[in-house]
Amino acid sequence: MRTKALVGAGLLALALSLSACGGAAGTASSPSPSSSMSAAAGGTPSSMSSESAMPMAMQKGEFAGLNGKSVKGSVSIADGKVTLSGFSSDEGPDLHLYLASGTDEAAVGGGTQLGKVSFNTASQTFTLPAGAGSSQYVVVHCDKAKAVFGAAKLS
Repeated sequence: MRTKALVGAGLLALALSLSACGGAAGTASSPSPSSSMSAAAGGTPSSMSSESAMPMAMQKGEFAGLNGKSVKGSVSIADGKVTLSGFSSDEGPDLHLYLASGTDEAAVGGGTQLGKVSFNTASQTFTLPAGAGSSQYVVVHCDKAKAVFGAAKLS
């Protein structure tokens, strides 16, 4: 009986944390940032690659929502910049952009954080941190709820 109560409490806590990143349309939000954001000053990379001297080749991808969330737009990586175009996402209080090897929590945790991402700003640019190696995905992640909103597979 005690085990069922603990499992129920755990599920409730998970549901509450996920709802923190699922803001409803029409709710008040903070003013939107300018149409171009630079994340160079904001985030600290959570992992570094040994390929620090090698620039990444031009990569592109299209975002798709995951885990019941909506994420749209395209991403390109070139000349030390990660550029989002036509971007939009479901609202979340703590959305960040990551370079990662996959789209699960383990991959995001081992990835490179690029900085905070605005859910309603179509064009955003992030500086690629020194030491960022090649990645397979650009992931939109709500750090507060530990939830992946969407990702773009790079090619």
